Amino acid sequence: MKKPVALAAIAALATLSLAACSDPEPAPQNADDTNASNEEVVAGYDTSGIETVEEIANLVPQEVKDRGVLRNGASTDYAPAEFRAADGHTPVGYDIEIVKALAKVMGLEEGETQHAEFPTIIPSLGSKFDIGASSFTITAERLDQVNMVSYVEVGSSYAVKKGNPNEFNPDDPCGTTIGVQTGTYQHDYANELSEKCVADGKEKITVMPHDLNTDSVTKLIGGQYDAVLSDSTVTGYAISKKSDELEQAGDVIESEPQGIAINKADTELTEAVHKAMQYLMDEGILKEILAIYGADSAALSTSEVNPGQ
Repeated sequence: MKKPVALAAIAALATLSLAACSDPEPAPQNADDTNASNEEVVAGYDTSGIETVEEIANLVPQEVKDRGVLRNGASTDYAPAEFRAADGHTPVGYDIEIVKALAKVMGLEEGETQHAEFPTIIPSLGSKFDIGASSFTITAERLDQVNMVSYVEVGSSYAVKKGNPNEFNPDDPCGTTIGVQTGTYQHDYANELSEKCVADGKEKITVMPHDLNTDSVTKLIGGQYDAVLSDSTVTGYAISKKSDELEQAGDVIESEPQGIAINKADTELTEAVHKAMQYLMDEGILKEILAIYGADSAALSTSEVNPGQ
């Protein structure tokens, strides 16, 4: 029987983010990240009751079997998908728990997540990491680089300062300053919007990329930006934690599937992860994990390899 258990004391977040870049390394401990004086206990998901599915375990490459660990790279600053416990180090979030659940289905001892800056994860697949579960939107460009196994569908949304003092209009963002995270889907989308503004004879958008989405949010709260654009799950979770300082502007836009990224050459591992993800969907485990973080509506019911390709 699978049931929620206490995971860890987690900082009440203004610390959200999609990811950034450098060699994978343990997440640095930072007092600003942990906000230890304003903690809450988040119920995690107990994966101990998930049994190995032998036909899926048989698909796992021998090297991974011998290691007994499914190594995941994630940028752990993007709540609620992947972030850090109050110790400023331990990875938590629904992607981290999904990786642990996948490992159990695949007959492995552990699903282990290590912090890495976002742009470095894909280049490290097949060497430092087996998979990348880090809120990767499935795009044609990424499908040219890696295999992707779909599992959730997430849109984008704008966060603005409470009361929207700068009167940011999501339907006409031309001439505004928008914070984004470097290398993300939202970074590209904001630049595309800016180009359209210029083509229409309007003022460009000042797109402000940061390695950490947290930095964008800090600038927003400080009044330096008009809005921050990030995944809708991230925006919603941030607002739930900082409802006195943030609110959403407009509706969710540009809904797209996200996927687990795997090296193109790892066809066996890709199939194993695909089958394991479908098992989590069929058994309701994926939704149960997502529900802990208020994101169960994002769950897909069918997993695909490289959808749309």
